[in-house]
Amino acid sequence: MSTLFSQELLISTFAIIIVPLYMLYLRSSRSKNPSVLPINWPIVGVFPYLIANFHNLHDYLAVVLAGSGHNFRAHGPPGTGLRFFITCEPANVRHIFTTNHANFPKGAEFAAIFDIAGGSFFTTEGEPWRRQRARAQRVLSNPRLLACMTACCRDKVENGLPPVLMHMASTGTTFDLQDLTTRLVFDMTATPLFGVDPGLLSSDMPPMDAAVAMDTVMEVALFRHIVPTSGWKVMRRLNIGPERKLAAAHTVLRGFIEEMMERRKRKEHAGNEGAPSVDILSSYIDDPDYQQNDGLLHATLINYMIAGRDTIGTALTWVFYNLAQNPHVVSFIRHELSPIASRKAATGANNSSTMVIFEPEETKSLVYMRAAIHESLRLHPPVPIERKTAVAHDVMPSGHVVHAGDTLLISLHSMGRMEGVWGKDCREYNTDRWLSEDGKKLRYVPSHKFLSFSSGPRLCLGKDVSFMQMNTIVAAMVWNFDVEVVEGQRVQPKMSCVLQMKNGLMVKLKKREM
Repeated sequence: MSTLFSQELLISTFAIIIVPLYMLYLRSSRSKNPSVLPINWPIVGVFPYLIANFHNLHDYLAVVLAGSGHNFRAHGPPGTGLRFFITCEPANVRHIFTTNHANFPKGAEFAAIFDIAGGSFFTTEGEPWRRQRARAQRVLSNPRLLACMTACCRDKVENGLPPVLMHMASTGTTFDLQDLTTRLVFDMTATPLFGVDPGLLSSDMPPMDAAVAMDTVMEVALFRHIVPTSGWKVMRRLNIGPERKLAAAHTVLRGFIEEMMERRKRKEHAGNEGAPSVDILSSYIDDPDYQQNDGLLHATLINYMIAGRDTIGTALTWVFYNLAQNPHVVSFIRHELSPIASRKAATGANNSSTMVIFEPEETKSLVYMRAAIHESLRLHPPVPIERKTAVAHDVMPSGHVVHAGDTLLISLHSMGRMEGVWGKDCREYNTDRWLSEDGKKLRYVPSHKFLSFSSGPRLCLGKDVSFMQMNTIVAAMVWNFDVEVVEGQRVQPKMSCVLQMKNGLMVKLKKREM
């Protein structure tokens, strides 16, 4: 056994023996003082707290950060390299993401955590990242590709959703809305990416092996974030625990990509001399750098899948949940949609016989609906935590010192729940906070305060496409159906790097009478 492996095993074994003893003490302390903040204990640091609260980590961090003034320093057992600076302070976020962003890359550990996307612009830094980002920007600004993505969204909403939704409404069937939005957004992401439709949103509702594998990647990634690197690497070498599950997920995702590329190839051959494919893959597959490196091509394609499917699919489920809890917001959105629906009815512009479908261009300027989506993203950001690494010593605007090698965790989930950032009603769903006094315009909120699409040089390239898709889907659902969340279910976040619902969202639909 190698010396390095022996050290990793020793540290992991040590943590396994010591941590449970501390957890027993924590349970006793919590019963006496439930609001106690984590203590950086000798030897084990805050590691026992992270493990004890892993099932509810995002809400736990919000409590800790609220009680410690938006910032908290933590460390793990010696030799693990776990030195955290956890923050949700907007001034610090601006410093990390914009003012001094060169000092705060994602870092080598981030790349190791998301090794399935290794080498892509999701994990790279410096010149490789700049080249790849510039390329992605050219790809995503291609008018033909944008038209393809818009058409794909429109087709799914007009032809894919109605049969499923009308069946559920007519039969009064209870169903998982998160499952439905996952299928919808998976198809909407993969079709422009590969040039072929995976067909997950169909009448027979086929297995979602690739989507489940992506969920696994994000769940295990959160585990890797808070466990010593040596610990999860030992598990990976021994192929046990979460790492065993992750290895299987990697195999499924690589198989899915190969299948989609093969289907695209067959489609091209069947099309003979037709127009060239308009898809994201076409922009990479003929490039020598990607032809000679299948791993980089696969990582880049997975990068695009994560950017589209994980964020939008996750966001939509929370949007519909929040709307169901706030019927007055639904009424305002319908009022905003009413003139468009009337024009469509008068001109016979709607092609669907069962649902009123709104064109992406028609929903682009709807202020109130955008405010409703923004407010849901504030409370339930699809990516609840961002991770950075300090290259050199620095002083935060809050006055905290970070040292070279420190890991910085930025809690977006916590930021939306801070009174000092959003006011005393920070935990309430309030669309008015996004509207001007006359309600006709959106208020400007800087990205370092509303971080759902990142900030600074890494600002999300697909933001406009994301809102186009969400607007189109939300408009169709809200106008045509009443959504009722089934009572008695426990709605809580899954412990993952994306804020999916742990148990899904069971709902019933009722078709509106026009």
